Amino acid sequence: MADDDSAPSADGAFETTHRVTIGDARDLSVPDESVELVVTSPPYPMIEMWDDLFATLAPDAGSALAAGNGQAAFDAMHDALDEVWAELDRVLVPGGIACINVGDATRKVDGRFRVYPNHARITDTFERLGFDPLPDVLWHKPSNSAAKFMGSGMVPPNAYVTLEHEYVLVFRKGSRRSFEPGAAHRYESAFFWEERNRWFTDLWTDVRGRVQDLAAEELRDRAAAYPFEIPYRLINMYSVYGDTVLDPFWGTGTTTLAAMVAGRNSVGCELDREFLAHFDERVGDVPDLSRTVIADRLDGHREFVADCRADDDDLRYDADHYDFPVRTKQEREIRFYEASDVTTIEDGDRRYRVDHDPV
Repeated sequence: MADDDSAPSADGAFETTHRVTIGDARDLSVPDESVELVVTSPPYPMIEMWDDLFATLAPDAGSALAAGNGQAAFDAMHDALDEVWAELDRVLVPGGIACINVGDATRKVDGRFRVYPNHARITDTFERLGFDPLPDVLWHKPSNSAAKFMGSGMVPPNAYVTLEHEYVLVFRKGSRRSFEPGAAHRYESAFFWEERNRWFTDLWTDVRGRVQDLAAEELRDRAAAYPFEIPYRLINMYSVYGDTVLDPFWGTGTTTLAAMVAGRNSVGCELDREFLAHFDERVGDVPDLSRTVIADRLDGHREFVADCRADDDDLRYDADHYDFPVRTKQEREIRFYEASDVTTIEDGDRRYRVDHDPV
């Protein structure tokens, strides 16, 4: 759990820390009940790009694929992931949230085409661990294929729907978290009313998949980053300033990047050390990205205010820190913090310190 120094101080400035360890997510080097939020996207079972990884992590999966037994391979791959989900149960605080971005898989094994429902299998595991499933989110991830069909094309009945969505599965560990009445760091972490209406819907149509910007083709083939907007949005929805966010499948570090911009601490775990060098190239852009993201959110709210005034809809409350009104009492203390400086510290793991200043 984050200490008090990572939440805003009386003068507004604060620091966040970010650590990336190289290792296996089934054995996280993270203390018990030290993380408030998990945001991650694991390798998807039965997606061919992950076959070699799963064959290493779960040899039975490779043997099952070789034998043409898709169901056995699917089960073996998820058995390996189950060990990670058990670790999340250990490290999350009571009331902590886990957000798992995953897609289902379609595949022909031994001449039979079928869908492998990764989202359902992961939900079953979290329920067995005692987590409460919360409403999930679907987001549109268009296929790279120019064709929108599989199977027999235009002739029924053997054509198949193309999967163009992924799930953000949301689970809570026990009862919801409690805070002291009027906790400043919680109310400063508020989102705008109009953001809530857009974010807390079960269908995100305004988020799109991204093309990898990795220079090395081999590294690009081992990455599957989701767009920045997904972890940034989830971090703002399910955590407060001072919290720690964990990504056990760190990859290109998009969750850490989002945590830096959002003013949360973070921990990442990654098997492949090569991704660290790529992230070091990106981390210098955090201050500019932070300014852009904050400016976009503030400008978006000002546009909302202008639209309300044009419709003779007076907003009832004034923001404490800004020159605009807000819709609800809970938004009055909202405050944004710019990531003004990033320091890289190498001490075996990779560590970063980010300075945050009020905007």
